[in-house]
Amino acid sequence: MSVHLLLSYFFLGLTLAAPIGPVNSARIDKGIKNGFWHAWIVGAGSMIADALFMILVYVGMVRFLEIPIIQIFLWLFGGFVLIYSGVESIIRVNTILLNEYRNRDSLISCFFTGFIMSVTSPLSILFWLGIYGSVLAKTASSYGTSQLFIYSGMIFLGLTCWDFFVAALTNGFRRFLNEKSLMAISIISGLSLVGFGVYFAYQGISATLS
Repeated sequence: MSVHLLLSYFFLGLTLAAPIGPVNSARIDKGIKNGFWHAWIVGAGSMIADALFMILVYVGMVRFLEIPIIQIFLWLFGGFVLIYSGVESIIRVNTILLNEYRNRDSLISCFFTGFIMSVTSPLSILFWLGIYGSVLAKTASSYGTSQLFIYSGMIFLGLTCWDFFVAALTNGFRRFLNEKSLMAISIISGLSLVGFGVYFAYQGISATLS
């Protein structure tokens, strides 16, 4: 087993997790407002959804996600979840206080925020089906199927490390912010989520009308 190959799959996991999207926006928002564990648990929820997608691809159930009605539902429901989360973040901006509201959001709600955002995100699904599916095919053709689980584990390890990195970064960055800065970041994160949600909803409506 090649160490170089293991590292390449580890960095692939980091690459998959790094782009700024709905989950990272929510992760940053929760972390800056509430601290390390809230940011980490959003990522943990997202990783559970990622693991679910990996399993679906691994066992060959991708065709279920290719059904048009399923795709339309995911676009529309994912759009609703993102718009709701974004609007809530903006509406609650006046409740942000550095100390009194530090643990206002529960860890359970943060977990389900990350999970639902990922599991209903068509972009996440297409990302995993396209990239992870091709990775599995390439690995199987080049190295056989006996070590697919190990290489998949390295991808997941990369996702986990990114989650810890963002959680630690937002928690550390939070110490240098005042309430106005927190409010501005909350609004920006909320608008980002709403923007992704509108895009998802538009895609779902377009697919319905086509």
